[in-house]
Amino acid sequence: MKPDDFDYVAQMLKTRSGLVLTKDKSYLLESRLMPVARKRGFKGLEELVAQLRRRDESLAQDVTEAMTTNESFFFRDMKPFEQFRDVVLPNLLKARASKKSFRIWCAAASSGQEPYSLAIILKEAAAKMPGWRVDIVGTDISREVLQKARAGLYSQFEVQRGLPIQLMVKYFKKKEDQWEIDPSLRAMVQYKEWNLLSDLKALGTFDVIFCRNVLIYFDQATKGKVLENMSRQLTDDGVLYLGGAETVLGISDKFKPIPGQRGVYAVNKPGAPAGAPSLGTGS
Repeated sequence: MKPDDFDYVAQMLKTRSGLVLTKDKSYLLESRLMPVARKRGFKGLEELVAQLRRRDESLAQDVTEAMTTNESFFFRDMKPFEQFRDVVLPNLLKARASKKSFRIWCAAASSGQEPYSLAIILKEAAAKMPGWRVDIVGTDISREVLQKARAGLYSQFEVQRGLPIQLMVKYFKKKEDQWEIDPSLRAMVQYKEWNLLSDLKALGTFDVIFCRNVLIYFDQATKGKVLENMSRQLTDDGVLYLGGAETVLGISDKFKPIPGQRGVYAVNKPGAPAGAPSLGTGS
């Protein structure tokens, strides 16, 4: 790919999705965009980029989707889900006892494994929370993965990857060569197409936000902007989950690490006393 074509596509991707693509990743760009070029009937990437320069919105969407990493699996890294089940959920049930409701947002939900993992945890805890309403919202920039998430259909490999066998048997049934998640779990999650760089106000306020393994693809300024916007959508005592390789330190003062809970952060409210309780601290 010509250097100016690479620069054009890289800038377009950064503007549309926040994805930062350095020149050493040109091989990745070429390998992911060649299938798009073939599907569109272009002879090569030169023709594809020429069409992009004509402001072809449909093609720009396809290119953005092709370049967006959609790696996901059930109970990924396990520890955050155990922490949610053992610490955050019990605290939510205490802190929200009067209204019996709370909201969870899975940002960059991909093909649905993360929100469905949380739905399984809540389903397993149903006896402890009769009459409760829990909203799980999964968002992603990719229409294709959201369609898969809404369908709730997964391959043998996908259900075996991270999903304990007893939960697979309990909540999935075989459908031809795929596994279909239980309709009751599918009904617990609402999926929306959403760009993390856009205004988040319309999504409403959340008590828990999962934004794991997303910020690593952004530059520092974009990370700071996303974290600031998320801080406005989180309740004062809410918690934010980031990936194991991600942090707010040196990026944003809107969140602070929760002591003893790796990868979990509380809103950093001006004037709040040190150690102020949050849903991730046993409050």
